[in-house]
Amino acid sequence: MPTTQENIETAFAGESKAAMTYLAYAKQAEKEGYSKVAVMFRAIAEAEMIHAQGHLQSMGKVNSTVENLKSAAAAETYEMTTLYPPMLEQAENERHPSRVMFRYALSAEAAHAEANKTALTKVRDKSDLTDESVQLCHICGHLQLGQILDECPLCARKGITVVPLKKG
Repeated sequence: MPTTQENIETAFAGESKAAMTYLAYAKQAEKEGYSKVAVMFRAIAEAEMIHAQGHLQSMGKVNSTVENLKSAAAAETYEMTTLYPPMLEQAENERHPSRVMFRYALSAEAAHAEANKTALTKVRDKSDLTDESVQLCHICGHLQLGQILDECPLCARKGITVVPLKKG
């Protein structure tokens, strides 16, 4: 019989997966013209995120911002050095369509790790990120702090989104 801690970890994984699945379903519903169904899918995704965050809290995995940034940087580094390389290699060998997203994710994780490290340096100095821009590519997931670019350096998409640094 699993322990309560194992049950919480299983529940967190399930709720996290469900939230992301519902968001993907919402995008598809929007593409097909079902805007109200998309709203419903997004609302359910938000509910699943509430559950997942509650489980994460009860696992003791939400700590100080310094600790959270260290954890986030370590997780991104693991993904780019250990998790994705063999996945990409296998997908490349099989010529599987997933190789494109694996390649994007592998490359984007480096930028995510660097952003966490930049924020960690600021927080350790008791300051926040300044008026730097945050850009996010909605195709490959590349994240850029600072200089605004006209196109994504990973997938060459033009007009990547600038995310304003604001509360909330």
